[in-house]
Parts: sequence; structure tokens; C-alpha cells
Amino acid sequence: MPKPIVALVGRPNVGKSTLFNRFVGQRRAIVEDLPGTTRDRLYGETEWNGMVFTVVDTGGLEILDSSKQRGPQDRPVPLSTASAGLIEEIRAQAEVAIAEADAIVLLVDALDGMTPSDEDIAQVLRRAARPVLVVANKADNEARRQAAVDFYALGLGEVYPISALHGTGVGDLLDEIVAALPPALSEEEEPEAVKIALVGRPNVGKSSLLNRLLGEERAIVSPIPGTTRDSIDTYVTWEGQPLLLIDTAGIRRRGRIDRGLEKYSVLRAIKAISRADVVMLLLDAQDVVTAQDAHVAGYILDENCSVVVLVNKWDVVEKDTHTMDAYTQRIRAELKFLDFVPVLFISALTGQRVDKLLPLALQVCQERTRRIPTAELNRLLEEIKVRHTPPHKGKRQLKLLYATQAGVEPPTFVFFVNDARLVHFSYERYIENQIRRQYTYLGTPIKLVFRSRKEKP
Repeated sequence: MPKPIVALVGRPNVGKSTLFNRFVGQRRAIVEDLPGTTRDRLYGETEWNGMVFTVVDTGGLEILDSSKQRGPQDRPVPLSTASAGLIEEIRAQAEVAIAEADAIVLLVDALDGMTPSDEDIAQVLRRAARPVLVVANKADNEARRQAAVDFYALGLGEVYPISALHGTGVGDLLDEIVAALPPALSEEEEPEAVKIALVGRPNVGKSSLLNRLLGEERAIVSPIPGTTRDSIDTYVTWEGQPLLLIDTAGIRRRGRIDRGLEKYSVLRAIKAISRADVVMLLLDAQDVVTAQDAHVAGYILDENCSVVVLVNKWDVVEKDTHTMDAYTQRIRAELKFLDFVPVLFISALTGQRVDKLLPLALQVCQERTRRIPTAELNRLLEEIKVRHTPPHKGKRQLKLLYATQAGVEPPTFVFFVNDARLVHFSYERYIENQIRRQYTYLGTPIKLVFRSRKEKP
């Protein structure tokens, strides 16, 4: 089910990563007392007053050109090329978050007071057609809380003084965020169709593939990365099966961004993945797997979506009889956590193997609903124990008592054991591999839950 997205934006070193960690309840973002520490957008899930939403931590946002920044008395001072590139990159990340978020938290620094950069950011946010909450961080004492009233001059409404470090005022802020968010789309409102999302970095061929699947120019196709601005939902029927194809856009280039363009598609991918039954992760055969591909693949796994890896632009690769095997091995090595996922080599341009895509997607989708009868599962459990004796921890040995399948989408198995603390991750992986050896679960993640005998089901 899609979850609302809250973006944390603001100039560098105002405490966005600290607030992000406070929201999600763990140290997911690196925190340093240096401006510009956060360069990659990070996301995490949180819940407040029954509302589950995604929080996105962005880099700092600077509204300035690529060669200058404001110095003391607002005088432009030159930046090194590297620094200019970093500021542009951080700015682009934050602007993407602004474009995609359902609500925006503008973080300012109560200790520094209002700066020209805060005013510039506020000017951009006033054009955002979504709720904006101005949050004055580092308001650790009454004097700073009183000083926070200066930020009303930004013209964005209420100002919320908090201390992200100490947690002061964060609960009240979360109340306001939840009140500002749109209601989550209920399952009843989602279409009765298999939802297939096309996800990947800009310019890997998502729109070209959609057009090829539909046999018409449904989406604008251009060699310029990021042509598509919004996700496109297309309903089709394939051999009697209703499908919803979700084409996720690359992010249009804003200003001059010299590096890291592929990073900016993540947020839109998050939205699409959270809606999908099956995700088609497109890779570019000319690049194979980048760090950002692995980043998106990790989010797919976090959302427990089924997935197929598509290697597009296969027509431009010089190959022999061993090329496909070599590419497959490289993909398996780079995406080790997706070793259960099928890999299909295609060309959206020529149509090579595109006819195999939808049948494969539906096969993978069917795997999400596969159920193993309890008797069969426990016979397999006995074989698992014979093939590999459960591990010891000191003088105590793990005992696998019995198992049952508790759910589907994704398939979830509960194993009752003498003590769940004795389950080593390597043995858990062994059990998963044995289940897949017998039942495949092609392209579909499975969840293993271990419960001590004393725990209630």
C-alpha cells in the first residue's frame, strides 16, 4: 500500500539527519558537525498516531549558481569546482524530494537565526503545492525558542521550535505532520489488477519498454535522461488478465549537475515500488549494475515485492556464446541478495525477448500466493535437519519443532523452535535455500519467522 512521503529539506548543517534519525528511531543517517555531510537521500519508515509514512532525509538546499555562494554580509565568494558540484548535487536531491513529497519539513537553525539561504529556500517552497512546516531546530532553551519567532518572516505559516538532538517538541511536530498528510490509499481503492512497476535509473529505457509493451506511443520517448516527469499508470488486459503497468520517470535535470544524476530517481521509485506486486528492475547493458541500481534493489527487497531484473539495450552489446552467462554472473555478484530473481536480456528498441516479459511477470506474481501444506512443510523440515544438523550455541543446540506457512504476498513461514536466539543467520539462509530448492518461489522474497516454544503464535 502506498505510504505518504515527508521530505526534510534545508540548508546544510541545520540538523536534518539528526531529525531523520529521531523520526525513524535508529541511526540511519551519518551525523557530523560539518556542512554538506549528507549527500545521498536516505529514507525510512515511521508511524505516529496510526499513520505510517516514509521520511526522506535530503542533502542541504542552496539556491545559487554553480560558481558562487554567499559569504559574510551576503557577499558572493568563489567556490572550488568540487564544492560547487556538491552544492548543486545537494540542491538537486532536495528539489526532487520537494517535487515528490506529500509534505515538506523546512528545517532552519534557531541558533544561527534566519539567513539569506533560508529566505531563498522559502521562496522555492512557496511554489510547492503541498504542505510546508517550518521547523526551528536547536531550540534547546527558552531564549532560542523565543528567537524562533523570527522565522515567521519566511511567510510559510506556523513555526515549530524543536531540539532534534534532545527530542524536545518532536512529538508535537509529528502531530502536525500527520495532520497535514493526505490519507493513505486504501487497498479497496487500488485497482483489481496485477500491478507491475517499471523501475530504474533515468535513460535505461523504461518509457521505450512501456511503448513496446503497449504497441503504441503511450509515453514520450527521448534520448535525454529524465524526459518523463510523472509516473504513468496504464491499464491493459493480457490473455484475459488485467494488468496495471506503472512507468516510473527518471528525474529531469535541474540546473547544471555534473555527477550523480542517477541518484535522483529513487524517490519516485519508492512510490511505485510500494504500490507494485511485481517490480521490473531495468538495468542498462552498457553499465550493468551501478551503486544506485543496488540501492533501488535493496528498497524492493525491503518492501517484499517480487522482482524481475531486465537487462535492456542488449542489442548494442558485442557478444559471443559466453556473454550472457558472464553478464548474469556479474549481476548475481553485484546483487547478491537477489539471487532468487530471474534475469531477462531484452531490447526495448528492437523488441528482443520483450514478448517473454509479461508471462514471466505473471509467473513470478503467482509465486507470491503459493502455499505449502503444513504436512509437506514439516516433511521438508525433517529433511532439512537430516541434511544439516541444527547449530549449537555453547552446550545448547537449536531444535526445530515444527513449521507452518502463516501467509502469502510475501510467503511467510513460522518455525517453532526451542529457543529463537539459537538461530544463526547462516542456518536461516540454509533453510530458505532448501525451501527454494523444493518450491522455487521464483523472483519472490520469502520471510522466515522463528518463535521460541514459550511464545504464543
